[in-house]
Amino acid sequence: MNVRKWMKRMVILDLLMLGLLFLIHSREEAAHAALETAGRSAAYADLEVGGQDAAYADLEVGGQSAATGGDGTKRIALTFDDGPHPRYTEKLLDGLKERGVHATFFVTGANAEKYPEIVKRMQEEGHLIGNHTYHHVQLTAANGEQFRKEIISTNEAIREITGEDTEYIRPPYGAWNKRYEEELNMFPVLWTIDPRDWCSDDASCIVRNTIGRVKENDIILMHDQYQSSIAAALEIVDELQEEGYEFVTVDELLFD
Repeated sequence: MNVRKWMKRMVILDLLMLGLLFLIHSREEAAHAALETAGRSAAYADLEVGGQDAAYADLEVGGQSAATGGDGTKRIALTFDDGPHPRYTEKLLDGLKERGVHATFFVTGANAEKYPEIVKRMQEEGHLIGNHTYHHVQLTAANGEQFRKEIISTNEAIREITGEDTEYIRPPYGAWNKRYEEELNMFPVLWTIDPRDWCSDDASCIVRNTIGRVKENDIILMHDQYQSSIAAALEIVDELQEEGYEFVTVDELLFD
């Protein structure tokens, strides 16, 4: 089955999950807004969220707020998951370079090893490279050790290519356990805006779903796996630059 068709069907399941999720008090205020758009899969039916069960008390799902920059600039972070893609990521990098924009790429270890030259180019052009597990594995209550190994394998792949360690991870579907932060020295980066670019081939629709919701210090979640996503991302950059936004990497947004 076509991946996009499958994921569109998953949206229906997402809507069913939303009713339950809105009844759960998140430990972070920003998580409430992100629950409207955070991607889910059917496997979430087996997970407890927000500390309902002591066994899952550290499992976090959803969005994340950004720290306000001290210099008063109107900043925003554009992030891309799942790549690199042999064609679309290169086109995206070309467009970002033309616009003087730095983004954050959460790469899978498998794709990084397939296309190391693209990962190296990301580094050389000033983008931040983060971990998205090796095979895009979602954390569940039963696969903690596999998830840990996926993180380590991807860190090793990135280090082999760039010569540098990565401290940032976007856990697939936003599922995370705080114990990995200390154990693996990894900082999870979630999002505040998800335009669901993976389920639409209409670039203008993706742009509308983003621009109308943007505010200072947002983290935009996109994917560098689709032509429509690349076209939308560059249009979003153009429109927000006209509005005075500066695009920065997530480490700059969260900690500077």
